[in-house]
Amino acid sequence: MAKKKPTQEPIGKRIKRSRTAKKMDLDTLANETGFSVEFLKQIEAGRETPPVGALLQIARALELDSGAFLKEQETQLRQRIQAYTKRTDNYAYTTLTPGAENKHLKAFRVTVDPMQPHKGVGYQHEGEEFVYVLRGTVEVVVGDHVNRLAPTDSLHFNSGIRHQLRNVGEEEAELIVVIYGR
Repeated sequence: MAKKKPTQEPIGKRIKRSRTAKKMDLDTLANETGFSVEFLKQIEAGRETPPVGALLQIARALELDSGAFLKEQETQLRQRIQAYTKRTDNYAYTTLTPGAENKHLKAFRVTVDPMQPHKGVGYQHEGEEFVYVLRGTVEVVVGDHVNRLAPTDSLHFNSGIRHQLRNVGEEEAELIVVIYGR
């Protein structure tokens, strides 16, 4: 009989377990991250896949290593993409810095479907972010400022300012995103 692979605990359940172990209620986590209680409930219930920026904020608020969440989310996204013929989210990412779980700098290859936002709420996490467009056309809104980027364009900004990414083109956008967080 073949051995069954151990199933990895979903990110939402792990977040909830960590939050409750620290005796932190959802209101406190919402105040620490800037996310709504409803959004956090959706994540903990597994009905919402949190984007990278959200995971960084939540991990910092819970005083946890964000790398473990990011690695888990990448695995879960791969499993979901393999399990379904159509993705349920309009973006995917792959880590470019495996083994950097305990490091401040993390890099990702991000793809965003045509004419779609990088799903989720506006992101805001301590540190800096660098975006380089490989293909497609995207808008990166930092605070109230809209930056339109085409292939070979880049943007470096303070990720502590609320920001949002969306694909404004008719083709899939592909980006390299580097996040530096303290």
